[in-house]
Amino acid sequence: MNSSTRELALPATARRLSWQARFAREQIFRRIRKLPRGRLVIEDADGVYRFGSGDERSDLVAQVFVVNEAFYHELASGGSIGAAESWVHGHWRTNDLLKVMQLMAANIELLNTLDDSSSVLQRLALRMLHALNRNNVPGSRRNIEAHYDLGNELFAQFLDPGMMYSAAIFPRADASLEEASRCKLERICRKLELKSTDHLLEIGTGWGGMAEYAARHFGCRVTTTTISRQQHDYATRRIRDAGLEERVTVLLSDYRELEGQYDKLVSIEMVEAVGHRFLARYFASCARLLKADGLMLLQSILMPDQRYRRARRNVDFIQRFIFPGGFLPSSSALIGHAGEHTDMQLLDTLDITAHYADTLAEWRRRFHRNGDAIRALGYGDDFMRLWDYYFSYCEGGFRERAVGTAQFLFAKPLYRAPAAR
Repeated sequence: MNSSTRELALPATARRLSWQARFAREQIFRRIRKLPRGRLVIEDADGVYRFGSGDERSDLVAQVFVVNEAFYHELASGGSIGAAESWVHGHWRTNDLLKVMQLMAANIELLNTLDDSSSVLQRLALRMLHALNRNNVPGSRRNIEAHYDLGNELFAQFLDPGMMYSAAIFPRADASLEEASRCKLERICRKLELKSTDHLLEIGTGWGGMAEYAARHFGCRVTTTTISRQQHDYATRRIRDAGLEERVTVLLSDYRELEGQYDKLVSIEMVEAVGHRFLARYFASCARLLKADGLMLLQSILMPDQRYRRARRNVDFIQRFIFPGGFLPSSSALIGHAGEHTDMQLLDTLDITAHYADTLAEWRRRFHRNGDAIRALGYGDDFMRLWDYYFSYCEGGFRERAVGTAQFLFAKPLYRAPAAR
């Protein structure tokens, strides 16, 4: 029976939920009664409730333990964002947060109905707040600072030694995160056909890993730009310590302010900070900065085309708590804007969604392993729970392909592929 059933219900004298909480619970249960995929078990002071038949994806079973009845109010009024806030407040727990996130991602249409039934005023407030985070030049700087300037020491606790904060590519199932990050960088350089005479432009420096790798292993010149002061200072020191100052220039500039022309261009998971409104200008800027025979490699997290329009109208957990001003383009949006606003042609794509799930699993493992060190930096329990949710939320989305990741290779009109031998 594909509906909710109560098990192990406590005697009436043991019921502790208020009538308001029971009312909110009923509104939620009414919407999740027919769970299309997997199974969900919710336990509260009144009993145990099961949803889903388990006929499909019987391996996807998630358990939620309601610690505080406020969970029901937060979920009913705030939808998926309310669930995240409730987790941070400690109002519910689970023995496997990743499974909960996978179940949410696997039943994304049902989750959307919860969001649609949440408070109209709250949804309006979130949209207004997100609108204030628009990615013009000053807004982009504020949005980047809100996340990346949390502190280099924090990111060092869970990233690989090269400080790569993007999807790695695992060459083998037993490859380390460091090896997978190198594999990703090597592939990018080879797809760009980098050679020592090239001048590579990188939009979105991160902590300088791509710039250092390209200069060190391919001997090319690199100009890389970021709008994060902390990342700029870190990357500048990194390049100096590596003895690559003559080959690598680190700028603190917005992509719209760049001048000159370059042989190759790379942008790794930076376009998510551009915003749909500025996609046309982003691609036009990239095309303007490339020579007539240049190549551009873009790596991006992706929203499925079918959900892109809805995503543009709504605010999700990531935009609310992690990346203000962030957005996920769809593959059609990227390719369409490139075709409409540039003279570049798409040469190649590579889907690396599964690799991002594995990357996030490793980040989360390191985050937990170094929890004491992170707390010593001044980050409290609420922050730890928020970022645990963030890593799990993203990994679950990639594992269920609710979101994706891919690399796109674009070419200017005069590019010619090397002759086959």
